[in-house]
Amino acid sequence: MVKPGQTRRVFGALIRIDSVTKRYPDGTVAVDRLSLEIPDRSITVLVGPSGCGKTTTLRMINRMVEPSEGTILIDGKDSRQQPVNTLRRSMGYVIQNAGLFQHRTIVDNIATVPRMLGWGKDKARARARELMERVGLDGSLAKRYPYQLSGGQQQRVGVARALAADPPVLLMDEPFSAVDPIVRKGLQDELLRIQDELGKTIVFVTHDIDEAVKIGTMVAVLRTGGKLAQYASPAELLSNPADAFVEDFLGADRGIRRLSFFGSAGLLLHTGPVVAVDASAEQIAARTTDEAPYLLVTDVDGRPLGWSEPRDLTAGSVDTARLLPYGRPFVAGTDSLRAALDCAVLSPTGWAVGVDAEGRVAGVVSQQAIGEAIRGAHAEGRTDSEAVR
Repeated sequence: MVKPGQTRRVFGALIRIDSVTKRYPDGTVAVDRLSLEIPDRSITVLVGPSGCGKTTTLRMINRMVEPSEGTILIDGKDSRQQPVNTLRRSMGYVIQNAGLFQHRTIVDNIATVPRMLGWGKDKARARARELMERVGLDGSLAKRYPYQLSGGQQQRVGVARALAADPPVLLMDEPFSAVDPIVRKGLQDELLRIQDELGKTIVFVTHDIDEAVKIGTMVAVLRTGGKLAQYASPAELLSNPADAFVEDFLGADRGIRRLSFFGSAGLLLHTGPVVAVDASAEQIAARTTDEAPYLLVTDVDGRPLGWSEPRDLTAGSVDTARLLPYGRPFVAGTDSLRAALDCAVLSPTGWAVGVDAEGRVAGVVSQQAIGEAIRGAHAEGRTDSEAVR
C-alpha cells in the first residue's frame, strides 16, 4: 500500500477512450464525447453525481453497452474487433452485492470463469482456493454458499472470482457501496494490498469522493450527461479543482483531505510527557512541565493506557480506570498529517499519541505543533503531486 511521501508509479495507457458518446434511441445522452487514457497497472476511478455516465462508461469498456460514437482501444486494439465474449472473459468484473451464483459453493463461484475457459475442475478449484487466501477469506468457507456469508465476505468472493483467470483488466462497479463503513474501509485496504501485489489495470466506479481519493491513482470527475469535468491525480484534484462544479463536488473539507498527502515523518515527537504505569514519584515530577499539563501513561511494555494530570497519579501504582482516554494513536512516520491531526482532535488533551509499528509509544505531539508542520510543508513548496497516501 502506498504511504504518505511515496509516489505511486504510473505506467503507459492500457485503455484509451477516444471521443466516446452513448446516445439512446429516445435521444438521452448518457456519455458525451468522453476521452480518457487509463494507465496500465493503476486504479482509475470514475466519480460523479447520479446520471453522469459512470456505469455506462464502465460497461462500454467490456461492451455490455455499445458506444454510439467514438472508439475504445484495449492495449492498442479496437475493442469492437474482438469477439464480445472473448473480450469480456479477458476482464474481471465486480458489481455491488457481488452478484454471486446462489446455488454454487464459494469455491465454485470463484472458479466460474476458469471453468468457462476450459480449465479442469481440480485446477480451477485449486486456483479458487489460492485466491480465497489472497483476498482474506478463510479456506473453511470454500464449501459454503453465498447466503451463509456476510456482505463483506461476499464482496471478497466477488473480487476473487474476477481475478480467477488472471485478467489484465478489472472493472469494478460500486463494489463496496452496500456494506457498512467499517467493512468498506477493510475492503478498500484489501483492494490496495492486492493491487500492490498484482498490478492490475482497474477501472473503479463510485459516487463517494472519499473512496475515490483513497484508492485512485487517477480520478475522473464526470458531470451529469457524461461530460468530463476533470481528470487528475487525487492530490492534484484536491489542490486545484478545475471549476466550481468540481470544487462543490469535493466538498467543504477538501483541505482536510489534502493532508492525507503529507507524511508525518517530520513531526517532532516529545517523550518528556510520557511515564510508565509503575513510575516513581521522582519520575513523575521530572516529567511534569508547564508545556504539557498532562502526562501519558503507558503499560510496562510501552503501550499507551491514557492521560492524567500529574497530581492525580499515584507513584508506583496508577489507577488506570481514572485515566483519560488517549484517543486513536497514529503510526509515526507512516501515517499522514491528516491521521495525526485527527488523533489530536479526538484526544481530550489536544495531544496526539504517536506509536511505532508494534503499538509502543514513540512520543506525543500537540495540535499546535501539527499545525506548524502543515504550514511548514506548504512553505517548503511541497506540492501534493509529490506525495500520495
